Amino acid sequence: MHLFIYTFLALILTTDPSPSSLALVWSDEFNTSEVDLSKWTIIEGDGCPELCGFGNQELQHYASENITLDDGILKITARKEQKGQRAYSSGKLVSKGKGDWKYGKVVVRARLPQGTGTWPAIWMLPTLDRPLNWPRDGEIDIMEHVGYNQGMVYGTIHTEKYNHAIGTHISDSIYVQNVHEEFHDYAVFWDEQIMIWSVDGTEYARIAKGNEEYAGWPFDQEYHLIINLAVGGAWGGKMGVDDSIWPQSLEIDYVKVYQPKLPE
Repeated sequence: MHLFIYTFLALILTTDPSPSSLALVWSDEFNTSEVDLSKWTIIEGDGCPELCGFGNQELQHYASENITLDDGILKITARKEQKGQRAYSSGKLVSKGKGDWKYGKVVVRARLPQGTGTWPAIWMLPTLDRPLNWPRDGEIDIMEHVGYNQGMVYGTIHTEKYNHAIGTHISDSIYVQNVHEEFHDYAVFWDEQIMIWSVDGTEYARIAKGNEEYAGWPFDQEYHLIINLAVGGAWGGKMGVDDSIWPQSLEIDYVKVYQPKLPE
């Protein structure tokens, strides 16, 4: 485990609140036959013409038929097949406008795919009434995993001041055994001062706002959730794509969002 702590990020004694201090405010346990469109928007296409490859040189075309529900499990499946202008297909869900939260704890129970070229992600972007200005408006990566480094799970933030495009992004990682065989709880908690990442309740990273302004901490606004399985890309495809592994799936058991309980 390696923790990148920059000068503004003071470690503090505040801890991830106990479940008893939090109230469930939004959830999906996928106990339906189809995706609940009151909670999710299904993304279609490859991002073109505005942002082909979704800005990360990804190789997939997102399609609704790659997202299925079976026995309480949401399955996002990536396949090697021609879809649109792409040689791979996959799926992506976004809660924007249907699930948006300022602060709280987001927990996603998931089983990850396996193999070089897979790039599953559980992440958040701000919900704005104007076009997103990335990275200035911020990004919270709850869980990212690249198949060429099987088992290593990453939590990251991107801001104007701290982002991978200029080599200053703030990230940490933890090794999780059997990520493709077993479900694990991937979570982030954040409030006006701190952000904490955990797996199965075990904290592995935290950062604090300190004296940062918007350029370093744009997280004092509503964010929505994104769940997707990319193929290849600048990071996921860094070691190539193994064409013998497909199909591969990202499976989600549930999504739960908590916020502090109001005083009685």
